[in-house]
Order: sequence, then C-alpha cells, then structure tokens
Amino acid sequence: MTLPELNQSFSTDEDCREILTKLRWPEGVECPRCKNRNVWWVDSRKQFTCSECSYQFSVTTGTIFNDSHLPLPIWFMAVLLLCEAKKGMSAHQLKRTIWGLHRGSYKTAWYLCHRIRAAMKEVDKPMLDGTVEMDETYVGGRKKGWGQKAGLAAKEVVIGIRQRNGDLRFFHSTDASSGTLAKYIRENVSQDVEVIITDDLRAYPSAVCGLPHETVNHTAKEYARYENGACISTNTVESAFSLLKRGIVGSWHKISAKHLPAYLDEMTFQFNRRKRSDLFIDTLRHMVTAPVLTFENLTSNEAKQNPDFQNISSPV
Repeated sequence: MTLPELNQSFSTDEDCREILTKLRWPEGVECPRCKNRNVWWVDSRKQFTCSECSYQFSVTTGTIFNDSHLPLPIWFMAVLLLCEAKKGMSAHQLKRTIWGLHRGSYKTAWYLCHRIRAAMKEVDKPMLDGTVEMDETYVGGRKKGWGQKAGLAAKEVVIGIRQRNGDLRFFHSTDASSGTLAKYIRENVSQDVEVIITDDLRAYPSAVCGLPHETVNHTAKEYARYENGACISTNTVESAFSLLKRGIVGSWHKISAKHLPAYLDEMTFQFNRRKRSDLFIDTLRHMVTAPVLTFENLTSNEAKQNPDFQNISSPV
C-alpha cells in the first residue's frame, strides 16, 4: 500500500468503514453485545441496530477507534505512515506530516500513535523452535545527578529472542539475572528447540535449564564461528536490536520506561511482518479486534512520574 493507493481506495469515511466491517466481521455483521447476526443498518446514524437487544453500534464500537473524533481517512493515513516507517515515526513527525507545522495537536498525534501501537501487541505467541538466538541490551541515557560513571544502573533492560528465519520477541525486563532469563525461555522457547545461542553472559548456562546451548564469546572478540556447517552467532537478534536503537536515537529520541513496552511491541510487530505485502491491512485487522485504550488508562500515573507531562502538547 502506497500513499497514492491509499488516497484512491480510502478517501472517504464510507470506504474506510466498508473495509473495517469486512475485517471485523468476515462472516457477517454481529452484535458485539449478544452476538446476534440479525441486524440492520441505520444510514442516518451510520450505525447498526440489533434486532434482539436493540443495541446500536458501529464498526468502531469497542475497538481502538472507539470515541475518536478523527476522520477515518486520517486514521488510515497514520496507520500507513507508522507501518512504512521501518525505524519508527515520532508523534511530532506524524503531526507535521498530516496536519502541518502550525496545525493539529501533539497530544492528539501522541495518543493516535499509542493507540495504533496498542493494536500491534501480539496476543498469540507460538513457541519458538529450531535455532533460537537470545541476547540482552540496555537502552536509555544517564540520569541527572548520577554522574558520568553511572553505567547500566540508569538504563532499561531489553531481552531479545529470535528464531532464525522466524519470529522476534522483545521484552522490557527488570534485570538480566538467570531467573529472569529462564522465565522468558520457558514462556517462549519450545522444549524441542535445536539449540539456543547466547553470548557469554554468566547467567545463561543456568537459565537455559538443560536445553541445547551454544555460546559466542564476545569478551574474546568472537562474534561468529562455524561448527558442523552451522553458524554459531547472535548476529540476527543483534540486527533487530540495531533497528530498535536507531528508532530511539533517530526517531523517538525519548522514551519513558512506562511506555517502552509499547514501542517494543511496534518494533516486533513490524519486524515479524516485514516481508508481507498485507502489513497495512493486517494492522487494520488488529485494530478492530484489539480492546479500547482510553487516554486516562494510557496516562495513568504519568503525571506523578513526570511533572512536566501536563505540557505534553508543547513541542519538545
């Protein structure tokens, strides 16, 4: 999907509602409340009415689009821009692209971006098998008053697990201890895995819990080796880390620890579908099946954590 194709196919609210209806109810429209399929269309209200419980609803009721006053073509344009931004797009950039420099609200753009990211959260996560690479990285900068040698204490831990030629998983973790790593392995890696490849972090041998394990000695400047025709390295999961860090440095610039999981969800969703031609449509499909994300829930506790949050609509 390109911008010219988007403008041609989804230029009106009716066009957008038509595709959303097909994606949400592929077997026919049904009432969200009682699941009755005997409904009729009320053209004056742009809503359906259930013949069983008289509930009136639209295709956006109970979805990420719920209670939005933005035109659906604007929503579709924002979805396309985020889908096609390989290294992410900031809310400021989205605002400038859609509304211009001196129009629109940063708060609206920020909320719009986060609702799209919320729909990108993977619900069904099959266990990874085959050759699985696992690594950890640290994101964030120095905290004020901590000094230049604060080190990793001021950063957030991100755990990455990637099946070669398969899916990627990112997790915002509290630490990289053996117990924490073992938890992520149990929840995401099949017991039939061929091999788990990690770096030489001391926590990994006990974390893999007896599963086949190979180590790349990064301390000794070893980054890849070949054994029995197989490449032992963590380069593929590190390439995903590279995209994440380029997004943080070059696009988003600042990410709070609270919202870091949402950005990780966006990165993994796009990375796992990077070769699919239906990325845009698949994102819309997730948006009409994901639960409502209210602004109050999104920003809860944010004002307490960040006193300047009330000025969020001002350019940073």
